[in-house]
Amino acid sequence: MTHALPGYVCPDDGTRADARTAPWCCPVCSGPWDLDFTPDPATELTPSAGPNSLWRYGAALPLPGAFSVTLSEGNTPLVPLAERIHAKLDFLMPTGSFKDRGAVMLVELARRLGPERVIADSSGNAGTAVAAYCARAGLSCEIFVPEGTSAKKTEQMRAHGAAVRVVPGGREATAEAARAEADLPGVFYASHVFNPYFLHGTKTYAYEVWEGLGGRLPEALVVPVGNGTLLLGAALAVEELARRGVRPPALVAVQAAAVSPLAAAFEAGAEDTDAVEQRPTLAEGIAIPAPPRARQILAAVRKSGGTFLTVSEEALRAAQRDLAGRGLFVEPTAAACWAAVGPAAPSDPLGGRTAVVPLCGTGLKAGLAT
Repeated sequence: MTHALPGYVCPDDGTRADARTAPWCCPVCSGPWDLDFTPDPATELTPSAGPNSLWRYGAALPLPGAFSVTLSEGNTPLVPLAERIHAKLDFLMPTGSFKDRGAVMLVELARRLGPERVIADSSGNAGTAVAAYCARAGLSCEIFVPEGTSAKKTEQMRAHGAAVRVVPGGREATAEAARAEADLPGVFYASHVFNPYFLHGTKTYAYEVWEGLGGRLPEALVVPVGNGTLLLGAALAVEELARRGVRPPALVAVQAAAVSPLAAAFEAGAEDTDAVEQRPTLAEGIAIPAPPRARQILAAVRKSGGTFLTVSEEALRAAQRDLAGRGLFVEPTAAACWAAVGPAAPSDPLGGRTAVVPLCGTGLKAGLAT
C-alpha cells in the first residue's frame, strides 16, 4: 500500500508544495516550510504499546506506514532535579543529544525519497545526528560545519561515514554554504531549521514528558532556544495534546546573553528579530544571530503565556558544574535552562510553577567549560 507524504505549506504566504518535489525553502519568500499535517485527536494514542523508540508515537507523526530507520531513540528518563523541577535526560540519546528526535524523521523521509546524497549544516549536534542516521539508512552524507566546531563532534561525524566540510566564518556562513548546494540534482537538504519534518520529530520530547508525568504536562516547559527546533516542536505537541484535553504549559525560552536576538525582540514587543552580532559564547548550540523561524518562535512563546530569559557566561559555567555535581554531565548549551531557573538564578523566574528542563546534549562532546 502506498502512503502519501504530508506536503509543505509556507506559514507566511500560504504557498504549498509536494514533499517529494519541493525545494528546500518556500520559492516565493525563501522562508522555512511548515507541514500540512494535524493528527486526528480521536485516534487512540497508546505509546506503551508501540516500539521502544519515538515511533511509539506513530499515531501523531506525519510519516505514514512502516518505518525502517531507528536507533531506539527517545523514551529518555525524566528525573527530579529540584523541588517542582524535573529534568529530561535527552543527552542519553544514541548520538548524545535531542537532535536525534528530528534527525530520525528527516532521514526516514530521505530514505523514502531516495536521494543520491544528504547534506546538512550544523554547529555539531544536528550534524552528528544526521550522520548517524544516514549511516543507519545507508545514505551518503555530507555535513557543513563552522570553523571552530568541537573536534569531538566532527570526529563523530566522520566515524559515522559522513564527509565533513569546514566552512570559514560562523554559523550563518555555514548555512549559506550548505544552501548553495541544496537545490542541486539528487541532493536532500536535511535542514533542522527549514524542514518541518524535523519539528515533528522534536515534538516527541513533549509527548514523552506528558507520558512520563502520567498524562499531564508541567506548568512550564523551559527550553534553550537558538533556531527554536525544540521549542517549536514542543509547541506543536502542546497544541496537539490540548485537543486531547491536556492543559497546556507556558513555554519559557532561554538564550545566552551574548547572542540573544529573540529575547531582545520579545522584550521590545516586536514580532520579528533584528540580526545581532555573532559573539563567542559557551552555549554555541543556541548562538544564532538571525533565526529563520523567529516570528514563529516569538508567537509561540507569547501564545503560551511564557517568556524569555537570558543567562551569562559565568552562569553557564556554574550551571554545568552544578549539574555535574548532581551526576549529570552535559555540555554548556544544555546547562542554559538550569542556569536560568535553577537555585543559582537571581530570582524565582518560574513563580513557583512546576517545570521540566531538557538536558539536551552530553558533556562528553564538549568537555567542562573553563
